[in-house]
Amino acid sequence: GFVPEQRAADEIIEHGIVNVDKCRGPTSHQLSSYVQHILGIKKSGHSGTLDPNVTGVLPVALGRATKVVQALLHAGKEYVALMHLHREVPEDKLREAFRKLTGKIIQLPPIKSAIKRQEREREVYYADIIELDGQDVLFRIGCEAGTYIRKYCHDIGRILGVGAHMAELRRTKAGPFDESTLVTLQDLEDAYYYYKQGNDNMLRKAIQPVEKAVEHLRKIWVMDSAVNSLCHGIDLKLPGIAKFSENIAKEELVAVMTLKNELIALASANASGSEFLHDKGVAAKISKVFMKPETYPRLLD
Repeated sequence: GFVPEQRAADEIIEHGIVNVDKCRGPTSHQLSSYVQHILGIKKSGHSGTLDPNVTGVLPVALGRATKVVQALLHAGKEYVALMHLHREVPEDKLREAFRKLTGKIIQLPPIKSAIKRQEREREVYYADIIELDGQDVLFRIGCEAGTYIRKYCHDIGRILGVGAHMAELRRTKAGPFDESTLVTLQDLEDAYYYYKQGNDNMLRKAIQPVEKAVEHLRKIWVMDSAVNSLCHGIDLKLPGIAKFSENIAKEELVAVMTLKNELIALASANASGSEFLHDKGVAAKISKVFMKPETYPRLLD
């Protein structure tokens, strides 16, 4: 194995993440397809669908990394939204409405949505007004995955008694990905062109290691001797653990890592806290494997 930053360029293409700056117009699926075409690969997958008119952070996983979108779908998101109030309201009342819709809230998904339309609880971590211009309100919101910002704007208008709708929306964070690492499709195409000419510097900036996608997860690091069996999907046994993050809860989704910080697999924790120090039993049940078998030599009998 290698530390993620030392992988060969062709392995990066088959085992990485592009943080695409989604433009207005195409669907998230179309953007993912464009990335496939540019890089000449057969498989990719995006995390967290954005409507065609929404822009911003859209992580696209490549090749063997595609399965990592499972770890991103439930990660927190951040957006900057422009809301239009149907009548002007005093600023203090507007701020009070935002306070009421911060924390645990109940949302009924909009009629046009991909899920069953029933009330559900979501958490708004913060909602801050950036600028107020008459009936137009620019605000930043951090929220649990699955929070509908269009519905959030509607509910602000309902609380104020004046009505409101979302005019524009841009996603600025999705889990560990933010605007600091965004790449346009043109950037990616240029990077791939120069890579084919023998210069992979731009490509290494455009494509991030798959490990970036699990930065927000708690982790279990394993000894080299345990790696190969995990690559075959065998559950992680307690004796194979080298170290682990604090406060792992039973059944929590965790990332299983090598001591070089390479992602081996995603798993469901089968123990918690001090139980990881026991010398018998299953520590985590493997669900998605990313590392190829024989990356680490199997132990000889």
